Amino acid sequence: MTRSVPAQALHPEATSSFVSGHFPRRRGLVLVVSAIAGFLLTVIWSAEFVDSAIGDSVANTLLGHDAKQTPITGVAAGILFAFVSGLAGTFTACNIAAFGAVAPLLGSAGSRWRRVAHALRPLGWLAVGMLVVSAVYGFVVGIVGTRMPQFDTAAVPAGVLSARSVQSLVVFGLIGLVMIYLGLAALGYVRDPFRRVARRFPNAPMVFMGALIGAFLIGRPFPLFRQMFREAAESHNPLYGVVAFCLQSLGNVVIMAVLFLVLTLVTGKRLRQWLTTDPRRLTIVVAASLIVAGVFTFMYWDIRMLARRDIIPWYPTAPWN
Repeated sequence: MTRSVPAQALHPEATSSFVSGHFPRRRGLVLVVSAIAGFLLTVIWSAEFVDSAIGDSVANTLLGHDAKQTPITGVAAGILFAFVSGLAGTFTACNIAAFGAVAPLLGSAGSRWRRVAHALRPLGWLAVGMLVVSAVYGFVVGIVGTRMPQFDTAAVPAGVLSARSVQSLVVFGLIGLVMIYLGLAALGYVRDPFRRVARRFPNAPMVFMGALIGAFLIGRPFPLFRQMFREAAESHNPLYGVVAFCLQSLGNVVIMAVLFLVLTLVTGKRLRQWLTTDPRRLTIVVAASLIVAGVFTFMYWDIRMLARRDIIPWYPTAPWN
């Protein structure tokens, strides 16, 4: 007597762009290795080096002066500063999560330019979600920003969390947990949250991921961003806040988008064939990207932050931190 194989096993159902239905045999190993990688990244990551050596250097070079020491004079200067500081913040700890958003696009088929066109559409929907959140937050900052936690830059004693730190902890903690959940959904451990909505709106997952990236601004502690935040808040001009915050977000992801499109162009049939020959490989890439980013975001901004504020006794860090 032969044992029948369920139809779903023969023809896995793709419920959204993040959940293909092709689950790897050793998905537990993918989960464990990805979680360990995310944790190790929190250990070696140096915010001081990335913010100062990379972020400040890029901003100073593009602006032609010391970005931190030179006051922002006028709306035009503020808009330029917003975009440049966004570019400078491309490699900060917040943006490590962004790769998980574009990983599902790696398996696109066709000629080089067709693959680029295929990638541009989801990136456009990603930008929609990102800009909506950035615009709303910028509008709020332009009206009430001087009374918001991020406006306050006063130092607080060890063992105490400032309101600004609590805001970062909550925002990035939620973003990290959401990305972990999406990674678990990609591996088939939990239900796909986009299962129903993606049937009618297939681009909904990318819009949502863009909204998560836009939400980085709500908790972002990057010094150059705080400088722009205070300028927008003190202007009491919601339109200026909208434009500045949208440009800040675009600056954050433009280098990542360009690098991804270049990767799409230069990778020929080998990468595509390797991914499409066994669809489970793309699932591994997507799930691992989301879990690594989610674990890193949660542990870095929540657990490691508590250790840095001497609220918990210890968190392992590399010697250069």
